[in-house]
Amino acid sequence: MTPAPLPFFQKQILDRKKELEAVEEYPWEELAMVIGEVGFSCTLCARCCTREFNGHVLLLDEDAARIRSIDPAALAPPPEFDLSDQHGTFYVAGYTLRAQPGKRGDCHFLMDGRCRIYQERPMICRIYPYMLHREPDEEGVFDWRHVSGLDQHGEYHFPILPDVAREIACDVKAFEAAVLRQEIAFFEYAARYFPAHGLRPVRKRFDDGMRALRAGAAVRVEVFFGGAFESWVVQGGECTPSATKKSAGI
Repeated sequence: MTPAPLPFFQKQILDRKKELEAVEEYPWEELAMVIGEVGFSCTLCARCCTREFNGHVLLLDEDAARIRSIDPAALAPPPEFDLSDQHGTFYVAGYTLRAQPGKRGDCHFLMDGRCRIYQERPMICRIYPYMLHREPDEEGVFDWRHVSGLDQHGEYHFPILPDVAREIACDVKAFEAAVLRQEIAFFEYAARYFPAHGLRPVRKRFDDGMRALRAGAAVRVEVFFGGAFESWVVQGGECTPSATKKSAGI
C-alpha cells in the first residue's frame, strides 16, 4: 500500500492546482491587450540574461533536455530550493541555467552580449518579459503580474500587431501553466518518495542548511527531472552531479 501524502505536500499540490486553474481561466484577450499597450522592444542590453537583474530561471523539462543535448555543463540546480528533508538534503522542481563567475552572474550562454543558442533558447527566454502569475508588489499588493522589469530595460510603446500580441499571450499562458504542472508533478512525486524512504520535510533543517551553504558547506540537492530525482552536490557557488545520477525509484 502506498503511504498517504504528508500534509505539507497536500497543501503544496492544492495551492498550485488552484493557481493553475486561475492561469488557465485568465482571458488571453486581456493579456494580449496588456502586451499591446506595453509594446516592449528589446534593445539588446542583455540585462535579462544576468542573475544580478533577473535572478534565475526555472527550466521546463523539455528545455532542460534540449539544453543538456547541446551542452550538459549548462544545467545546474537553482540557487533557491523548495524543501529539505530531516537529513539536510534539498529538493527542487527543475533545473536552471548555470551562471558564469562574476558579480553579474551572466548566463552560461551569454557571450559578448549575445546568446550563443538563441535559436534553441528556453521558452522563458522566448516569452520574456511577459509573465502571468500572482505575487505581491513592492507595497505588498497581491495581484496578477504581466511584465517583468518594467521600465528597467528595453524600450516601450512600440506597435505590436494584434495577431502577434495574441500569439505572445497564448505562449505566456502555456508557459506559466507548464511551470505549474511541473511543480505539481514534483510535489506529487515527492509526496510518494518521502514516505517510501522514511523522509519528512523539515523547515528548520532547510534554514540550517541554507546558512551552512552560505558559510561554504557542501550540501546535497535532488533535482526533479524526467519524473525522478537527479543528485547534485553544491558548495561555494559550484555544483557537480553526484556519482549516482538517479535517486532510487519509488
